Amino acid sequence: MKYSITAIALAAMVAGCSSSATRDSLQIQNPTVLQNGFSAGQDRASGAVTPQWIGTYSSIDAGPMMRDVQKRLNALGARKENYFGYKAQCWLNAALDERRQHDGWGFVEEALHEASRMTAALETGNGLTVENPDLRTSAVVRPDLWRLVLGAKASPDFASCVEAQRLTACSEVELIHAGHEAWTRNFQESQRLADGVVKGAPDIVAALKSCTPPPPPPVARIPEKMTLQADATFNFDRSDLAGMSPAGKAKLDQLVKDLKLAGDVTGINIVGYTDRLGSDAYNRTLSTKRARTVQQYLQTGGVTVPMTAHGLGKDDPVADCHDRNHQALIACLAPNRRVELDFMRSSNGTRPAAQVAPVSQD
Repeated sequence: MKYSITAIALAAMVAGCSSSATRDSLQIQNPTVLQNGFSAGQDRASGAVTPQWIGTYSSIDAGPMMRDVQKRLNALGARKENYFGYKAQCWLNAALDERRQHDGWGFVEEALHEASRMTAALETGNGLTVENPDLRTSAVVRPDLWRLVLGAKASPDFASCVEAQRLTACSEVELIHAGHEAWTRNFQESQRLADGVVKGAPDIVAALKSCTPPPPPPVARIPEKMTLQADATFNFDRSDLAGMSPAGKAKLDQLVKDLKLAGDVTGINIVGYTDRLGSDAYNRTLSTKRARTVQQYLQTGGVTVPMTAHGLGKDDPVADCHDRNHQALIACLAPNRRVELDFMRSSNGTRPAAQVAPVSQD
């Protein structure tokens, strides 16, 4: 196997006839790749072989090694379904593609070496690294695409997103493969490979997005006590579910949602009150019925924390009114007509299991 320095120079000469626009679109940074003809560098920095390179790659027999690595990869089963396994397979595919093109620059051997190295790391669990190799036969092309691909790999969701790992691993190999074509001054083929990465870039973004967990639901802040004004919660002289006003139902519906988000409510004490107008017996019965109706509404909505409900009638007034006009007195006493909910909480801020059930659809 020979890797002629003169051949590199000849390839550079041929490249002088190729489209400079194509070359420039690849955003190549390596100055030696940008040189043409025999003015192109022929030293180690330009990609000349070194004793170390020959010692690593010259003994590789591509055909048997391809079959061996593929067999080892297949034997890994599900253990290869991750970034490293996908990357090993893509290195194998790149080596096979270049071998079919009779590539004699050394990229086939380099790609096979990477595939074998990653397969061995998967087999042993040692030596796994997400870093990309600096190959002798590849120049950096399309740094903008590299930033996109490496940015995806740095995403916090990447480690748990298998599809993004597959797409990213193969995009990295494809960019290195494109860099090899640029290194040999085959800029048209380099652009074709880079365009494939461009085409697949949205799929990487979409894969990561599909793996991104939804934001945690907001934690509802349940007050120590909630007061429902009876006049806004129930229609006049009503205490049953059918007599509950739309505004009252809306407020209780929101409370049900908040209780399902809260993690520390362990019990609810519901107390109904009336104003001082009317008999004590009537007021106590009305306040009790309204408290129990609120309890029933919460339970129907799916709240299963322990609840108590009772009425205290005209006790514990919050407004002291002495209006002589009857309608004015009724209006002044409105704050006394109420249902109060006291919320008990756990000391550790967590909700006991099965405290809130889903709303029945029956």
